Amino acid sequence: MQPREVSEQLDDLFLLDVRESQEWQAGRIEGSVHVPLMQIPARLNELPRNKTIVCVCKVGARSFEAARFLAMQGFAVENLDGGVMSWVRNGLPFTTPAGAPGRLG
Repeated sequence: MQPREVSEQLDDLFLLDVRESQEWQAGRIEGSVHVPLMQIPARLNELPRNKTIVCVCKVGARSFEAARFLAMQGFAVENLDGGVMSWVRNGLPFTTPAGAPGRLG
C-alpha cells in the first residue's frame, strides 16, 4: 500500500513495525505496534485477525518478508510500499515513542 493510502485509512488498519528496537526508538509511525521481524512467529497471538495488517520497515524488504509469512498464516496483510523512508518523503508524521520528531535510524 502507498503511504498516503495507509495514512488515510489508519483507523481501519493495524500497522506492524518489524524493524529492530533501535530503529523504532529513533522514529515510528504513530499508532504502529512494534514486533521485530524475528519475533513475529512467537507473537502471532498478539496480531488481529479482524483488521488488515500493514507491515512496515525502513524500505520495504523486511516488511515484505513479514507480510508473506503472515499471509501464509491466514492474516489479511499488506506491505507499506517504500517503508518509513517513503512515509517520511511523503511528509507524513514520524515521531519517537516519546513524541519528539523522529529520525530514520
